[in-house]
Amino acid sequence: MSRVRIVSRPALLAATLVLGASLLAPLSPARALSLSEKTALQAAMQQHVDRQTVEGGYLFFDREAQAVNSLAPVAAHPMILTMGEHYILCFDFLDQAGEKVELDYYLARKGDGFVVFHEAIAQRDVVRAMMQAGKVKPAE
Repeated sequence: MSRVRIVSRPALLAATLVLGASLLAPLSPARALSLSEKTALQAAMQQHVDRQTVEGGYLFFDREAQAVNSLAPVAAHPMILTMGEHYILCFDFLDQAGEKVELDYYLARKGDGFVVFHEAIAQRDVVRAMMQAGKVKPAE
């Protein structure tokens, strides 16, 4: 027969607050991401791509052409970049002419998961500049 230990409400509340705060606190840039966090980041990006895909095409508004265009998803990059408390992940697409187009997704922690808050189409030069300036680095 097992014994049940009764915990007082204040002790339970304190434990819940401490555990909850540690789970919801933003990651320190110096802390390495766990495998489950890396997986959750990749899954959040993939879910975002899936939600934006209509009949096999990733839709976006092309400001220059003033038209809705479609890209074909190809593959996610495995590398995860950190930018302070935020993350950058990349995905390759093909345009209608078959040319490679790189999209960079900016993600933030939200609860126990992640959310895409910005996407940059064919703007890899911005990420490279931030890396050279030390503002962005590969996740550990």
